[in-house]
Amino acid sequence: MASNFISEPTDAACIATIRTLAADVVAKANSGHPGAPMGLAPAAHVLFTRFFNANPTNPKWFNRDRFVLSNGHACALQYIILHLLGYKLSMDDLKAFRQIDSLTPGHPEANHTDGIEVTTGPLGQGFANGVGLAIAQTHLGAVYNRENFDLINNYTYVFTGDGCLMEGVSSEAASLAGHLNLGNLIVIYDDNHISIDGDTAVAFTEDVERRFLAYDWQVLRVDNGDNDFAAIHHAIATAREEKGKPTIICLRTTIGYGSKQQGTHGVHGSPLKADDIQALKSKSGFPPDQSFYVPKETYAAYQAVALRGAQLEAAWKLLFANYANVYPKEHAELTRRIAGKLPDGWEKRLPVYKPTDPAQASRKLSEITLSALYPVLPELLGGSADLTGSNLTRVKGSVDFQPPNTGLGDYRGRYIRYGVREHGMGAIANGLSAYGAIIPYVGTFLNFVSYAAGAVRLSALSKHQVIWVATHDSIGLGEDGPTHQPIETAAHLRAIPNLDFWRPADGNETSAAYLVALESKTTPSVISLSRQNLPNLEGSTIERAARGGYVLYDVEGEDLTIVSSGSEVAIALEAASKLKAEGINVRIVSLPCWSVFDKQDKEYRLSVLRSGAPILSLEALSTLGWHKYSHEQFGLDGWGASGPYTKVYEKFGITGKNIASVGKRVIAFYKQKGGEVVSPLVKAL
Repeated sequence: MASNFISEPTDAACIATIRTLAADVVAKANSGHPGAPMGLAPAAHVLFTRFFNANPTNPKWFNRDRFVLSNGHACALQYIILHLLGYKLSMDDLKAFRQIDSLTPGHPEANHTDGIEVTTGPLGQGFANGVGLAIAQTHLGAVYNRENFDLINNYTYVFTGDGCLMEGVSSEAASLAGHLNLGNLIVIYDDNHISIDGDTAVAFTEDVERRFLAYDWQVLRVDNGDNDFAAIHHAIATAREEKGKPTIICLRTTIGYGSKQQGTHGVHGSPLKADDIQALKSKSGFPPDQSFYVPKETYAAYQAVALRGAQLEAAWKLLFANYANVYPKEHAELTRRIAGKLPDGWEKRLPVYKPTDPAQASRKLSEITLSALYPVLPELLGGSADLTGSNLTRVKGSVDFQPPNTGLGDYRGRYIRYGVREHGMGAIANGLSAYGAIIPYVGTFLNFVSYAAGAVRLSALSKHQVIWVATHDSIGLGEDGPTHQPIETAAHLRAIPNLDFWRPADGNETSAAYLVALESKTTPSVISLSRQNLPNLEGSTIERAARGGYVLYDVEGEDLTIVSSGSEVAIALEAASKLKAEGINVRIVSLPCWSVFDKQDKEYRLSVLRSGAPILSLEALSTLGWHKYSHEQFGLDGWGASGPYTKVYEKFGITGKNIASVGKRVIAFYKQKGGEVVSPLVKAL
């Protein structure tokens, strides 16, 4: 694209429209951030009218450019642009900004408002999501593009701010993006020197340009982002021409430009006063007493942009149809992946185990599962945060996703070396999922998923299908000790809405975890896996485990039910065997995934955790949350310990012998108490 900018008579009016609408939107809600939208109005206008390729009538056109508003407090800007372009966002929606059930929530939310690619708000997340979106395009383009068929070639544009660049997650993502030579990623940095606490001089004085040069980015600068439309245009055009590096455009702006408080933190997070808004409109030549005013020429300018987008998609559809004639196999596969459908019969590749099969660590069982699925699910794009040999996430014979000139792999590769960047990895995976046609899985120790908690939370909120392979999942990891033993992590993850936390007890349960995770298109999953070997259990099947909980060992007239998960299920079975020898009947329930079990019908759940006898939970983690499923809980309410895992289990009493003893005390207590023993689920339901 040529970098010479031809100013149209409507440009000034369009930019003034964005600024005055931003003031009106925030004032009507009496809440929000008018300053950044007003300062970024010229950049947004130039980007969306001169460069951005999208079709508002089909927001999911696959080869659209992706836009991420990383500084989500500027969300009024994005809503205004979407409205002007003709997305399903009316003027009434703008007036309902930050109201319950509106299409214009307090920060952009994916799968809620058309045109919003990812959920932002927590600063820095969107920046890393943008890296994921750029990786996705690079990978899919390398896999499916052919000579004369440049099918997947979109750009990812990110608006970011000082706050985003202060957050560590942006540093992690930027470092990896530079290493990967992502020339399709263009970040526009709103360099306005203002955060909520005031001037950034109080806390953020680093040289951002040199920082990104060190990351091996192209760094461009626009000194007057308030009025120099030609310079903004030139910078974006120059960024698009650089194919071997991501670009950051340092755009010097004035926050709240046009307001009486411009350039101060007073315009950052508070509505403008009425007289200030009127003065702003008067300076723009707009009726000062008219709210939500949009000149006809502004709508006309953006309607022309929308028409261009529709024409671009029509041309792309024709190209894709011709692609089908030349490359029918690739066309069918890409069509299936874009639709989010898994290939017929893929689940038949899931490994099935018998009790006579050798005991193995569930992290190894996970590797076996991934190895079986990898050839039939090309959408699987894996990676690990520098723990590949421990997580066992790299399938033998796979190729790394790397710049071809490094000799370390190529862009067709399906394994990403994230480095020690758990938080960045999680947020990048959200971007990969948001792009479409990719199911990302990422690996680290369960304890270190906590480093990525912000990204995991947004994954669940945004309905991104991201699979975490989280190994070394309890005190069973042994010698690494309390610093690595995730006592509290499971409780945290189980508490996150729309997140499936799996803790499989054997091979069939591991296969079940992958079955459900891969079929759950709008739910992320964390699969918690052991370092130590686990036996394959009599009574476990993929079908039963896929319900989240089931009766592993049943008896009639039980004296006790023990419910457990993961590596402790075998210990519960050992305790039941010891008690059986004493004439005490014990049922064993395996509960590998609480959230999936909770979705089963009431009758099924009450048949698994039935009334009539006390229920004891057992897990080598915090007992928090188990009261919902059990009368009594046995686990850890403090930190773990260093040592061989068998010795650590003995120290904390998690052995078949001790659990049998605890079980007898529980039985005695409830017999002495008298009365019917009602399942805790009855009260919960």
